[in-house]
Amino acid sequence: MKALILSGGKGTRLRPITHTNAKQLIPIANKPILFYGIEAIKEAGITDIGIIVGETREDVKQAVGNGDKWGVKITYIEQDEPLGLAHAVKIAEDFIGRDSFVMYLGDNLIKDGIKALVTEFKQNKPNAQILLAKVPHPEQFGVAELANGKVIRLEEKPVYPKSDLALVGVYMFDSSIFDAVKNIRPSSRNELEITDAIQYLIDQKKVVHPHVVTGWWKDTGKLEDMLEANSIILDTFTFKNEGRVDSASKIEGKVVIEKGAVIEGSTVRGPAIIGENARIINSYIGPYTSVYFGSHIESSEIEHSIILENSQIVDIKRIADSLIGQNVEIVKSHTRPQAYRIMVGDSSKIEII
Repeated sequence: MKALILSGGKGTRLRPITHTNAKQLIPIANKPILFYGIEAIKEAGITDIGIIVGETREDVKQAVGNGDKWGVKITYIEQDEPLGLAHAVKIAEDFIGRDSFVMYLGDNLIKDGIKALVTEFKQNKPNAQILLAKVPHPEQFGVAELANGKVIRLEEKPVYPKSDLALVGVYMFDSSIFDAVKNIRPSSRNELEITDAIQYLIDQKKVVHPHVVTGWWKDTGKLEDMLEANSIILDTFTFKNEGRVDSASKIEGKVVIEKGAVIEGSTVRGPAIIGENARIINSYIGPYTSVYFGSHIESSEIEHSIILENSQIVDIKRIADSLIGQNVEIVKSHTRPQAYRIMVGDSSKIEII
């Protein structure tokens, strides 16, 4: 069995961060989201992985490499444009061949991994197995309609959903899916929808098995979901200190301090993680905060936020519920006349008190 990870989307809901970063490489608890998917696939016993890449292909290739760090083999499959999940399946046919495979969306997180689900698929041998989860706003997802425990209809982002069961970003298929993706037409979004391909299988009397996920699952395509996923992962941590903490600092609760990190005159209250070579000086780092490597935080308070690498935050009263990009500088200005002096990219959002 093989795996196909999709890492080619534009990440429009996370702009401006994704103007310069692949959304699948944004760190959750200081680990790129994409890495969680690779680890889940390896844990399920699958070592032959194809990754669909788009305009951020070089970033993904640099971060993932050939897969040696996980003991897997990575094959990169280039998608010129993000033309839908079914299109990604279509262009991966040469890689998959006649094997069954897992398709995993690279910006998704599933609490319990997929090992048990892969075992279930291998034992029952359906043509497709889809993961479903109850969601409060099903109109934002692909939605499944069930009858007597069977999937009877799928619809992509319906205006009037027939159920609250959304398609989770993990699918399992045998080779019959390739016939399906060749027999559907682009949707109104000009994409080949995976929901249409699975519906084709249903219409052809193929076996499509539903599995309702009971643990947490997160599509991290929006800021709110990314912060929640970060909180969930941080809550699983235990205390670890591989850096340097001076006697004037307080470390409380589940805090991970990575190699080379320095904490002076500060309070860090977990769950939280301080990345390699980060410096926390005379500051407060509150619960559910991830500070990535090389960042410098001084005389500031930060809580429930994700700070990307090599960023500098100095003399800022309080930051909360935020995602700060890489190489960002947020400092208090002492220039006269006093004013907010801001340089931000497209699709940014700033709330000022």
